Amino acid sequence: MSWIEDLISPETRKWEDFYRNRWQYDKVVRSTHGVNCTGGCSWNIHVKDGIVVWEVQALDYPLLEDSLPPYEPRGCQRGISFSWYLYSPIRVKYPIVRGALIDIFRREKEKTGDALTAWKSIQNDTKLRRRYQIARGKGGFRRVSWEEILELIAASNIHTVQEYGPDRIIGFSPIPAMSMISYASGSRFLQLMGGINLSFYDWYCDLPCSFPEIWGEQTDVCESADWYNSKFIVAMGANLGMTRTPDVHFFSEARHNGTKTVVMAPDFNMVAKYADKWLPVHAGQDGAFWQSFTHVLLKEFHVDKQTPYFIDYCKKYTDSPYLVELVKDGDKLVPGQMLRANRVDKYKDIENGDWKFLNIDSASGDFACPGGSSGHRWDSKDGNWNMQHIDSEAGADYDPLLSLIENKDNVQQVEFVEYGLDKKSLRGVPVKNVKTSDGDVMVTTVYDLMMAQYGVDRGLGGDYPTSYDDKESAYTPAWQEIFTGIGKETLLQLAREWGVTAEATNGKCMIIVGAGINHWYHGNLMYRAGTMALMVTGCVGVNGGGMNHYVGQEKLAPMDSWGAVMSGKDWQPAVRLQQAPIWHYINSDQWRYDGNQADYNSVPENELSCQHSADLVVKSVRNGWMPFYPQYDKSNLDIVKDAEKSGATDDEGIKNYVVNQLKENKLTHSVAEPDKEINFPRVWYIWRGNALMSSAKGHEYFLKHYLGTHHNDIADEVAKDIVKDMTWEEKGAQGKMDLVIDLNFRMDTSALYSDIVLPAASWYEKADINSTDMHSFIHPLSAAIAPVWEAKTDWKIFQAIAKETSELAKKHFSTPVKDIVNVPLSHDSKDEISQTKIQDWSKGECDLIPGKTMHKLVVVERDYTQIYNKFISLGPNVAKNGLGAHGNSYQCADFYDGMLENKDHLQTWGGKIYPSIKEDEEAVNAILHLSTLTNGILSDRAYEGAEKRTGQKLRDINEGSKDVKLNYKDLQTHPRRYNNSPLWSGLMNGGRAYSAYTYNVERMVPWRTLTGRQHFYLDHEGYIKFGEHLPTYKPSPKPEVYGDIRKSVAVGKAKILNVLTPHGKWHIHSTYGDTLRMLTLSRGMEPCWMSEGDAEAMGIKDNDWVEVYNDNGVYCTRACVSARIPDGVCIVYHSPERTYTVPKSEIRGNRRAGGHNSFTRIHLKPSLLVGGYGQFTFHFNYWGPVGPNRDTHVLVTKMNKVVF
Repeated sequence: MSWIEDLISPETRKWEDFYRNRWQYDKVVRSTHGVNCTGGCSWNIHVKDGIVVWEVQALDYPLLEDSLPPYEPRGCQRGISFSWYLYSPIRVKYPIVRGALIDIFRREKEKTGDALTAWKSIQNDTKLRRRYQIARGKGGFRRVSWEEILELIAASNIHTVQEYGPDRIIGFSPIPAMSMISYASGSRFLQLMGGINLSFYDWYCDLPCSFPEIWGEQTDVCESADWYNSKFIVAMGANLGMTRTPDVHFFSEARHNGTKTVVMAPDFNMVAKYADKWLPVHAGQDGAFWQSFTHVLLKEFHVDKQTPYFIDYCKKYTDSPYLVELVKDGDKLVPGQMLRANRVDKYKDIENGDWKFLNIDSASGDFACPGGSSGHRWDSKDGNWNMQHIDSEAGADYDPLLSLIENKDNVQQVEFVEYGLDKKSLRGVPVKNVKTSDGDVMVTTVYDLMMAQYGVDRGLGGDYPTSYDDKESAYTPAWQEIFTGIGKETLLQLAREWGVTAEATNGKCMIIVGAGINHWYHGNLMYRAGTMALMVTGCVGVNGGGMNHYVGQEKLAPMDSWGAVMSGKDWQPAVRLQQAPIWHYINSDQWRYDGNQADYNSVPENELSCQHSADLVVKSVRNGWMPFYPQYDKSNLDIVKDAEKSGATDDEGIKNYVVNQLKENKLTHSVAEPDKEINFPRVWYIWRGNALMSSAKGHEYFLKHYLGTHHNDIADEVAKDIVKDMTWEEKGAQGKMDLVIDLNFRMDTSALYSDIVLPAASWYEKADINSTDMHSFIHPLSAAIAPVWEAKTDWKIFQAIAKETSELAKKHFSTPVKDIVNVPLSHDSKDEISQTKIQDWSKGECDLIPGKTMHKLVVVERDYTQIYNKFISLGPNVAKNGLGAHGNSYQCADFYDGMLENKDHLQTWGGKIYPSIKEDEEAVNAILHLSTLTNGILSDRAYEGAEKRTGQKLRDINEGSKDVKLNYKDLQTHPRRYNNSPLWSGLMNGGRAYSAYTYNVERMVPWRTLTGRQHFYLDHEGYIKFGEHLPTYKPSPKPEVYGDIRKSVAVGKAKILNVLTPHGKWHIHSTYGDTLRMLTLSRGMEPCWMSEGDAEAMGIKDNDWVEVYNDNGVYCTRACVSARIPDGVCIVYHSPERTYTVPKSEIRGNRRAGGHNSFTRIHLKPSLLVGGYGQFTFHFNYWGPVGPNRDTHVLVTKMNKVVF
């Protein structure tokens, strides 16, 4: 009976006190993690005595449809460990600055008595500047006061603007959806200054370029609950168990519900255990598999059996019926561009006739001009931008002819190129002869071209495959065996199961895809290959279907209102938003080390495709396809002054002056002369991201050319004799950056190499909002505690910088000035119909016409004394211009005026009153108040505008949601689902799971593409010249021409391996792996995973130290020898830091080794530079080359001695 005595004897139960105390708390606050993991999980943060003691997943998500499993619990073992950072040894507690810099600054300020003069003196003295640059990355930080460091930063801002112009001030922060206000803080400051925001989605290589190519969409995908609706799922390059941990249960539940699940991966990864079948496809060869997969689908479900659902879908929702001209290339016929409507007599005088296209009516045999094209979107007539089968010009109904095979005038042998085996084939294609304004031409349909491209023999003669066993002909099941290692019988089984499933379910087959595919040089082609299988079986725009790409937390739901706050467009008309991959390629001088892309990028030989990537970047900037800042080899402010001295009296006069200066070669775009001192980027702000390691492709080149400090690259400069439009300096400039400022809550690699590190609040210490593509809720970040030590929120830090800069401007720069902003031809604007063909004004091929043959020019007035006041006030342009995104717009002046009635949240200056956004919670509420996603009345207005343009009934979608109006407090109570909105392409009525493009398919609203349909065929002249107008397969670049191992020498038993850098298991997403828990679980570092066979050949055993190196740099780590890794491949998970467990490299002379991006270098795919044409038109994080790294090869060797 001793247990009875225990109950009444408290001293025997004292052991329980520790347990009780550990789990006691004073309050619970809802927050989430501002990390790019896409989870967007709601967490309850428990606080005791002002200290965060633990966090746990929230359990109050609303249910969606009754048929779907619940979302909760959402979270993972990594997220639940986050609070370690709050009080960790690596927490940035105070403002710190590099000692070498602050000593120089203090001495110069003492001499001059003025911060700005002191900074100018330092920058004008090469030795002083070099002294603190060479100290970067070597420690030596000092604690300083906020007041002193803000003064130094403000001085650098004003000096840069005065000396060089504001477009030498740069900022980088990734993925705003994970903490929208924090991103907007730096972005808003930079844009009000006239500075630059670097893109992130393309730079991370997270942008799936096939989405803009096919759909005119950056990314739109289903939420994870919709996986459960699918009946056939293929996951490729997406290790869901590791990277989508809170959502993988839907994948498992779908399989238990009868869904066929297939995983394609070169290694046996975590998600493979959930699958019915694992396909160990050779790394980077997924595109070959899908090309053959579609060959089978076309043959068996479109030709042998004409499946009604598939045929009807292709007619309605794709460009299949559109006519393409066949043109002569030497003595061969090849596919050219789509036949323009104004080239035939029937439509010769229509508006925007160059941008409207033709089908053939199956009943009459006459031409029909379908609505919904770019030409209709931007003409003067409302109601014709839709996908109805109505001739938009004549008004008559028609039925599009999908193929000319039964209505042909004759059969022509057309040349098709297969790049895998490097073969050209002549294949029979049915054609019609058409009389046009410039002579007779031959045309065929996109559908007929697809059949020929995929090698589907329909009795038309020519070099078609003889059977599925024909391994010499693209794209048979036997052909793909050569590249993928997957047996043809396996492919045939899966393709047939897919086709039967899609037919029975009307398209409920999906692909889940991610970075494992997107990070390859030809990632866009791999994506297109998979998407073709979806499109020919009607699986896009269907719940349970689609190409569902998950990488980062890319979906920022209230994009409409947030965009105005982020960009400062509530105050000014133009912004500088920079495509990051081309910016880093040029400015970090990685172009100097790059050979001709034509040597490693399989392309036809012509004047465009054989140019160096750097020259093509220059062309893209001059033509207005891509932005590039700095703009010119002269300060923009000085250019305006010179224009006014020359007689310019207004903005048009200033623009004309610039055009004439360019014509006379008196002004040069900076992009062509990146090593001239006037063109250097000068001040770099980094916040919310690890710009100098985790995303820094070519990390060692950043250290060399941006920072001017120690580095480990040994690469040779090979571009000198290849480039034509770039100015070659005999020595690439080193140490371009005057100042690097990092806002951070931890000492990561970027902090290690920055000049100044400012202590930023963490995710449990601020008010913010968060959304994701994985679910349809908006979550708050909340201040469970105040920022610890001297930390401040990003919103407050940039406010403080703005205030100090404005105060300094009152003394040194008080007169307003005019700036001229180069703005590229932009997506979702009339710029989409600018350039019918590629012409280069710099070569005399056309005249300079801003907004037509070159970028636009916008004059902006800037008053640097008012930067702070504008930062904390919501500007009047919101009421004047309205808001919108993705081509949708709505007026909201009444809601803006309503904000002026709230006397507790106003700012007064300059004799006027504005809504206040000084506090982060005020900024959150302004965004929620003015967004269609969270304000039902504004959503109704946006649908009303969409109705007018399309002529389709749409406002009913929002019925029942007009009274929705969410604020920050609402989000803190429990997860809230946002509204339907025309900004996004999914429909969510009645708890329906969000699935991309259901809005387009069910409401006949066009995609934002050239034809308004999904594109099999990409008829841009640049795509034709680069050989990617049709879906195709291109092999991975060979290491001998890719250029990563030109000088590195194999030592000992070293082997060359293809190195992959996927997201690791023991990180909070990819970068936050430096907690005690994460490091304990991952050997204290990111090891190099390799196969047992490769390890044995190199004499390496598990846990041995190895060097992973090439010309670009070196990484030293332990080996992890595993049976799940295939031979020829090694894996270094993303992302190590240079702040722990980094030994010295034997290969590089005992210099400290680097990280996973030390062995990478930027290789651009230049076809992605084209612009001014339909969906191929620039928008921030939407269009342009990405930063691939999966094609990188390294040498791996065992270390003899490990020295720290």
